Amino acid sequence: MNTENICGLRREDFQSEVQGKQTDLFVLKNNKGCEVAITNYGGALVAIMVPDRNGKMANVVQGHDNIEEVITSPEPFLSTLIGRYGNRICKGKFTLEGKEYSLAINNGPNHLHGGPTGCHARVWDAEQKDAQTLVLNYTFADGEEGFPGNLEMEVVYTFTDENELVIDYKGSTDKTTIVNMTNHGFFSLTGIANPTPTIDDLVCEINADFYVPIDDTSIPLGEVASVTGTPFDFTTAKPVGKDIDADHIQIKHGAGYDHCWVLNKKEVGELSYAAKITDPNTGRTMEVYTTEPGVQVYTDNWATGYKGQHGATFPKRSGICFEAQHFPDSPNRQHFPSVVLKPGETYTQRTVYKFGVEK
Repeated sequence: MNTENICGLRREDFQSEVQGKQTDLFVLKNNKGCEVAITNYGGALVAIMVPDRNGKMANVVQGHDNIEEVITSPEPFLSTLIGRYGNRICKGKFTLEGKEYSLAINNGPNHLHGGPTGCHARVWDAEQKDAQTLVLNYTFADGEEGFPGNLEMEVVYTFTDENELVIDYKGSTDKTTIVNMTNHGFFSLTGIANPTPTIDDLVCEINADFYVPIDDTSIPLGEVASVTGTPFDFTTAKPVGKDIDADHIQIKHGAGYDHCWVLNKKEVGELSYAAKITDPNTGRTMEVYTTEPGVQVYTDNWATGYKGQHGATFPKRSGICFEAQHFPDSPNRQHFPSVVLKPGETYTQRTVYKFGVEK
């Protein structure tokens, strides 16, 4: 066991040469003695150590304990950064300034999460500025995974003394392109274990009166729908498991929850409250704030019980994801908020995961 880090992860287990670059482990620590561990392979979160109501620390994010298992994970997007386009694009095609682009088909008939070699599977340049700040940089090449433009992306992870994990994104392009970055953290507030407990008992609130219904390939039907009277109504907090297997066509399409909620916003781009989960067993809480218009909530519906760090296993529905983002298939939906980025413009996003405790 590594005594330097309470997460017990060893830096040397993450040090390798991949794609001609060095991979490493970076540990952010705050004045409360809490930790966030990140590898620059995919910008993956591999540990978030926060206390329960009795002060007991546990890791509340799913990850692996060495670089080989990060790279070969059965869940390629396990707690990684996602880009250049998070979520799905119908049939992997979109048209921009009169030209049609074709992308990899890697999720049924559709494109998902920037493709098989999106930024989740790339080594980012990394610099740890101080005990609480990690700066990651990656340049998506023009034509990489079929997308236009050299897109320079900077992602800054900051772990504050208030136990907030702040993720700031900043991007620029030399050619008109589309951008929809996100983070795919798989959160397990009870703490990862063998097996990691189900998320059914987590009490969840989502600040959204509408959501984006999907077809049976998870592509938006086109309109947003009211959550009222559906399993998607989390405007009043309720257990995640309460309606997760409800007899509802949208639940069937997602095999549970795998949908984008349309966040209630006073103004476009404001940093505002998106969601909160509370674990009644440990008292741990996580609040989500974002500048994005939507949050994709995914309830880990396809996990198989594969192995994670320190012998933990990750069965079906043992994690929950809050992927702050623009709506799925936005490039093909003119009435959705735009994901187009032009030369001279700057892409920005801020998302905050704030960890707390309720007695």
